[in-house]
Amino acid sequence: MGWKHPDVSLEEMVKLVKGFADILILASGYQSSGLLAHWDQQNVAKALQWGLFFEQVFKSFSCSEDYDESLQELDKALSVIVADTSFPQGLAKLSSATLSRARDLVLEQLVHSLPLRDSNLRSLLCSTIRMDLDVLSREDPDRLSRYLDKLSLQNTSHDSLHYSDGSEKFSPINHADIANNATEKRTEQNGTSSCIQELLKRQSAISCVLSAEKSLAVISKAVGSSQLTWCDQSIDMEHPMHDTASRNKDHLDEVTIWYHWKTRSLTYFIDKRTIRLVSGASMMFAASPIQWLQVFERMNMSEGRNFGSLSDKIELLLLGCVTRRWSLVIKHLQSVNWDSFTSSQRFSEVCNLLSGRPQNLILKESMEHSKEGSILDYLMKLLDGQVHLLWMVPPALLAVAVPSWSPLFRFYVSQIEIQLKEDSPIVRCCSCFQERKEHKDCELAERIWCLHIFHIRGPQLWLCGNGE
Repeated sequence: MGWKHPDVSLEEMVKLVKGFADILILASGYQSSGLLAHWDQQNVAKALQWGLFFEQVFKSFSCSEDYDESLQELDKALSVIVADTSFPQGLAKLSSATLSRARDLVLEQLVHSLPLRDSNLRSLLCSTIRMDLDVLSREDPDRLSRYLDKLSLQNTSHDSLHYSDGSEKFSPINHADIANNATEKRTEQNGTSSCIQELLKRQSAISCVLSAEKSLAVISKAVGSSQLTWCDQSIDMEHPMHDTASRNKDHLDEVTIWYHWKTRSLTYFIDKRTIRLVSGASMMFAASPIQWLQVFERMNMSEGRNFGSLSDKIELLLLGCVTRRWSLVIKHLQSVNWDSFTSSQRFSEVCNLLSGRPQNLILKESMEHSKEGSILDYLMKLLDGQVHLLWMVPPALLAVAVPSWSPLFRFYVSQIEIQLKEDSPIVRCCSCFQERKEHKDCELAERIWCLHIFHIRGPQLWLCGNGE
């Protein structure tokens, strides 16, 4: 029993699937070298022909009694391929079920992954139209009329997407509904119809992203303008009689600085650029360590040639440690209120994490072998003892990304201690030491504050690795 096909052996089929996977990877718009993949009309047509081939293979099984057993044999072979650490995670669901709609796979990759420039869109539409016309020419001599009739029916279903004045509705719900209905009627559609549905899905996704970005901009603006309100509320809580004469100027300055740090940290975490980096980090680090390490090696970022890019690389690694706790971090920042601790008091409590407070050994062991543990190990190797690289990263991100059991945390805290005690470290964060001033409104005080906020006043953040 097992695999039975009159024209293709199982070994040949597996080789063809591997070749098809390479095509789907190229459909993302890039070659393995990182160079752009060239998708003209001819290449698009070849990719669609590959998809058509697989669909025809599975269609030929439909009248066979051994259909189920053949598919089981193929899925067993594909599971070995997919389990390989070097296999792209984006194609991890590749199976006989997905291959039976292989043309849709090609269209999904081309429409949703490939940058849809005018030339790419033209190549995609011309290729699908030509394939449909070629198929119809073998079935009906009046192919053009039949093709236009099908498109007319397709166009009728789109009428609800337009206002009476002809302008287009950007409604993610409408677009998604049409796309879902189209999936259910896959067998009744031609290639052009499927392409249109994928384009509608992309338009729906873009519409959602634009709406989210507009909302995020409003929230960011509101956070930035709420600092004074936060300060007033904190002072009013401490002075219920609203006795303005008793408000000490130094105290008011301390509160203002405190909430300035809070505003700056919260604004960073909800910034449009940061959100995009988090999205990329979440996708990148979902892959195996072998794969994401290869990605970082290909980035070819070196301090000598591109100092700014190296800081971006460090930032991306740290964001990879926070993706699963992202919502918790923002909620915690929103909830913390002003405290009257000095920088030295805050730093003393942070140092207790290294000496006086017992560590959660179970949590430490589990995290050391987790995704975050692998990221931190790579980051330590990347830093190679270069302390100045840490000061390029936003203080709040570094504080919330590095757990207290990590060697990187000890390294970071020790460098802050050097800043507090020595007159001439390699990189000086502020001039408070030379001027014999207390660290109140400086970068060093802010970094200590961030460590205190997340490690002393937010220990629950380290117990919720799944972000729930």
